[in-house]
Amino acid sequence: MKYILTILFAGVFVVFGGLIYIYSLVRFDAYKIIDYKPRLSTQIYDRNGELIANLFEEEHRLYVKYEEIPPQVIEALVAIEDTSFFEHRGINFEAIFRALVKDIKAMKLVEGASTITQQLIKNTVLTRDKTISRKLSEMVLSFKIESELEKEEILERYLNHVYFGHGYYGIKTAALGYFHKELDALSLKETAMLVGLPKAPSSYDPTRNIDLSLSRANRVLFRLFSLGWISEKDYREGINEQPIIYDETLTQNKAPYVVDEVIKELSPKYENFKTGGYRVELGIDLRLQNAAKEALKFGYDEIFKRYPDSNETILNGAIVSLDAKSGDILAMVGGVDYKKSHFNRAVQSRRQPGSSFKPFIYQKALDIGYSTMSEIPDISRVYTDEKTEEDWKPKNYEEDFEGLLTLKEALIHSRNLATINLLNALGMDSIYKELKKDGFKDIPYDLTMALGSFGISPLDFSSFYSIFPNGGVKVEPILVKKIVNRFGDETIFETTRTTLTTPEQAYLMVDILRTVVTRGTGRNAKVAGIETAGKTGTTNSNTDAWFCGFTPEIEVLVWYGNDDNSPMNKYETGGRVAGPVFARFVKEYLALNPQTKREFTPPPGVNTKKYNGKVELFTKTSPLPKVNTHSENDSGGLIF
Repeated sequence: MKYILTILFAGVFVVFGGLIYIYSLVRFDAYKIIDYKPRLSTQIYDRNGELIANLFEEEHRLYVKYEEIPPQVIEALVAIEDTSFFEHRGINFEAIFRALVKDIKAMKLVEGASTITQQLIKNTVLTRDKTISRKLSEMVLSFKIESELEKEEILERYLNHVYFGHGYYGIKTAALGYFHKELDALSLKETAMLVGLPKAPSSYDPTRNIDLSLSRANRVLFRLFSLGWISEKDYREGINEQPIIYDETLTQNKAPYVVDEVIKELSPKYENFKTGGYRVELGIDLRLQNAAKEALKFGYDEIFKRYPDSNETILNGAIVSLDAKSGDILAMVGGVDYKKSHFNRAVQSRRQPGSSFKPFIYQKALDIGYSTMSEIPDISRVYTDEKTEEDWKPKNYEEDFEGLLTLKEALIHSRNLATINLLNALGMDSIYKELKKDGFKDIPYDLTMALGSFGISPLDFSSFYSIFPNGGVKVEPILVKKIVNRFGDETIFETTRTTLTTPEQAYLMVDILRTVVTRGTGRNAKVAGIETAGKTGTTNSNTDAWFCGFTPEIEVLVWYGNDDNSPMNKYETGGRVAGPVFARFVKEYLALNPQTKREFTPPPGVNTKKYNGKVELFTKTSPLPKVNTHSENDSGGLIF
């Protein structure tokens, strides 16, 4: 008897010591589950709450808290995987005994008896190998986890961690992916399909093996029925149901140029941006993003209709649309085909704006007292560079000159000579300093600045154009509106505003640019039912073609050119190439936003007078000329 007790004591000591040893090896693994911090996908949404893209590394996972998981899901999972889950403490010894008998009969490990807790451990910290050492480790960890966590916490970790096939990790991810439904909207059959997946996710993936998936779901339903957890009616209805399955990519990237820019902007600011489970809300409207993409492709195709021999490998374009008041980027397309080129021309390219830059020179003239009716010479002159002593003889696009022109007419018809002469009269040095102070960069310190002979991206240029529809206030384009972290903490992003001129002075330019569209170089940008304004831009040898325009509420900048800066075909001007694309986009915007403001409203301080038989605008800063032999009786007052 003494020897038997000694042997038993020694056996217990060895087992106990062995368990302690195993615990010492795996105890840190337990805390990976107890202090659960999984990789979570970051999601990007548009201004209307529509998903733009999922961002993740390796595992696409959307987290759901236990209290948000419907009881139906819990019951189905427990029924098929671990009926005694709420009774045991991590190990189901009765199930182990049944499995052991089967293993002995087969003379090999043929059946497991894993609880949900043990399955969680296998999926997170241990392998799935059927070895005794791994099984002992699993048992030790199960006791530890059950002593540290509530049953609900274990279920929450399990349902968020395990793999559900098709690249979906976690049950919320799978529900949205396979069925386009939140968990509380799932039918009983859909729930059964999901909880049956973790046993063999590749085999039961409904996008690959729908028959196997349905068969597995039916076994789940039968188990629920046999336990008395669902009625016969529910069971029969569930068996007969054929859910609709969606087979989609994981990223769901609907605006790749936008998504690339979000990653570029936020990754340096937020640790583990793609795996941190952030919710990113943008000012982008996916409907307008699609409209911009289609409009840009339309303009591209029109060029090839006119010139079939154009080089399709280098010809490209970009389009940016802003909410002029808030600075929200409503749409941003950086190329005709993202699959062919990831280069975002809306942000990364720096192209010469050409004549589309002229309004900023003319605005400076108005702000220092010039009138829209002030006359400027549209005549040819030879300019000599003081440093190089080289002569420069600019010319108009039409290769003619008109003599004296009003400031308004010179801009409406985009007269190069008049603009250069105006800049020369204003004083190149002072205008250069003013434009630099406004934020323009890389402007040449010579008279070629009048013709927009410097590089700027469409997105940056849109910021400057915001001063016209926004009453003289420049807004910085803003892509991200709000970011929410996994704990619910919010960061709100707002645009930077800079006042560059007064509302009444900016409105004088609005009126001129509106006339550019009605009877000037921008006639192709007309849109029925709404006032539009803007300026064309065409650089030397038709290298760049722009239309930079706006309505009372939004801006739209369109650019086309060859990526290698080679000339496009002759006559491919901003008005011909980019103007119709602007109009096409605005028409779609109008259809989607019929309540939008349709007319420009003059601010206080803008008055009217008849001048040379026409009603013209003036302000206190920019009065009309006092005497003109062709003027009629004046009549002051606000314009309506």
